[in-house]
Amino acid sequence: MMKSKTMRDAFFDNLYRLAKRDKRIFLLSADMGAPSLDKFRKELSSQFINMGIAEQNMVTVATGLALAGKKVFIYAIMPFVTLRCYEMLKINLSLMNIPITAIGVGAGFGYNDSGPTHHSTEDIAVMRVLPNLVIFSPSDSIMAYRLASISCKIKSPSYIRLDRKILPLIYNKRKIDFSLGFNELRKGRDLYIISTGNMVHKALEVAKLLKSYSLHAGIIDLYRLKPLSREPLLEIIKKVKRIVTLEEHLINGGLGSIIAEIIVDAKTEVFLKRLAIPDRYYYAYGEREDILRMCGLDTSTVVKKILNWINEEER
Repeated sequence: MMKSKTMRDAFFDNLYRLAKRDKRIFLLSADMGAPSLDKFRKELSSQFINMGIAEQNMVTVATGLALAGKKVFIYAIMPFVTLRCYEMLKINLSLMNIPITAIGVGAGFGYNDSGPTHHSTEDIAVMRVLPNLVIFSPSDSIMAYRLASISCKIKSPSYIRLDRKILPLIYNKRKIDFSLGFNELRKGRDLYIISTGNMVHKALEVAKLLKSYSLHAGIIDLYRLKPLSREPLLEIIKKVKRIVTLEEHLINGGLGSIIAEIIVDAKTEVFLKRLAIPDRYYYAYGEREDILRMCGLDTSTVVKKILNWINEEER
């Protein structure tokens, strides 16, 4: 059984294992350090390139390697591997449909001690509009470990958003179906909470507290944000009258918007409550939970918002 570790270490431990057997695998890093990366760099030095703090150039070099038949992974802090080199991702990966895997670490407020320059609260919105791109958002290190193997087989560009901290294991006894892209962690009777990444853990906490109010909330972990398995997801959504989306992302364009589009396109009669970061930036440093509290996304506030929403709908 895998011990709980950071998603980054789990992912690169498996990538190292795969790269030892497949010399086509290359890892490009934007001056990032970690024990799992150091092992790759020292023992597989011919397959590792430290590009320095030059994310845009990293994408371009990765493109050349991929065109030469290599399977390339690029790695950086999340806002720098997405926003800083967005034009390169659009042209080199998306437009040319080159199977490079971009790995970002620090989803949401993962870099809680570094401020808004290092927060990644827009990445789902900007990345999901790029054609051909597959997006994964794992919720624990077991899933992150397996994603290294999955991404080696994908024939199109992909983006993996990793959380920075060690999270409790969810999938130590559960099956992960990457072809489906989501898991119904808990069956619901009154509502479903759909979440992704780190916030899946908070959704599970919220569901436990809602039970004391005689509300049976189901939980869906949506770990593949693009492409979506729309019909299977809709089958679950249609079982209840209310859907809540919970995410550590700005409210516009993220998970809530994804689910809203699905509901509207299918003309599904269901109430939707989107719980996300308000449309503003937070110049905040400190504990992650404190920053979430500022956004109204701490566990107790989320429970209150759901209860108030249900009471308003029932009036």
